[in-house]
Amino acid sequence: MQSYLRRQIALPQDHGSWVFILSPLLVGLFAGGRFTAASLALVIAAMAAFLIRQPVTMAVKAYAGRRPRTDLPAARFWIILYGTVILLALGYLIVRGFTYVLFLAVPGAPVFAWHLILVSKRAERRQAGVEILATGVLALAAPAAYWVGLGHYAAEGWWLWLWTWLQSSGSIVYAYLRLEQRERAALSPSKGLTRSEGWQMGQRAFLYTSFNLALALILGWIHFQPQWIFLPFLVQWAETVWGVTHPAVGWKPTAIGIRQLIVSTLWTILFILCWR
Repeated sequence: MQSYLRRQIALPQDHGSWVFILSPLLVGLFAGGRFTAASLALVIAAMAAFLIRQPVTMAVKAYAGRRPRTDLPAARFWIILYGTVILLALGYLIVRGFTYVLFLAVPGAPVFAWHLILVSKRAERRQAGVEILATGVLALAAPAAYWVGLGHYAAEGWWLWLWTWLQSSGSIVYAYLRLEQRERAALSPSKGLTRSEGWQMGQRAFLYTSFNLALALILGWIHFQPQWIFLPFLVQWAETVWGVTHPAVGWKPTAIGIRQLIVSTLWTILFILCWR
């Protein structure tokens, strides 16, 4: 049994990815206003679906020759365990009349398949586009939790999906910027980065977060969305401006990830407060 209980096969090793499922779930649960048995079932299904990615990925690596075949029994064990949990939780949601929520899982299949193809080709690293699409799939947990909390479908849930996806997209692009700053500075530690080089590198991240902030400001100003919904995006935008002007010279990837986690946590808290 000990050979099956291996953390690197059972749990995702990219610790920063947890926020991309937890944030949409929390946003949807609080926006829905009620936490019911169906809400619990949804949380369990979403978390199990998020976790199953790791053993499936490890199995693909084993079949592709990137990992030893001895990893396969443990990978199969966790795939069966997580898969069973998903089926049981979804079965409960179907019985409770939330069958329509299951359709939100459909976009995840092609994105996950794309990821596995890249894994089999040793090409999954530094794929920002795939990661942004993947977080868009994970952001669907927000409307799902919202509808289950309300007890019925409501179009406002799609705004929760859009807002959480915009935030996670900006977060991913900014994280890549910080890693690029760190690597560029390591190549020429004596020279460092000039201000113009810093802004050139940070242009994409700045545009992402500026768009998010501008959209939230405009929609709040015309009362199409909550008036103060721009505040969480203001925090993300301010962090991006700070990161562009203060390159991550000498930073460890762990430190970059922790700061990103703090900013994403603040965004989630502020969004919940401002949505209400």
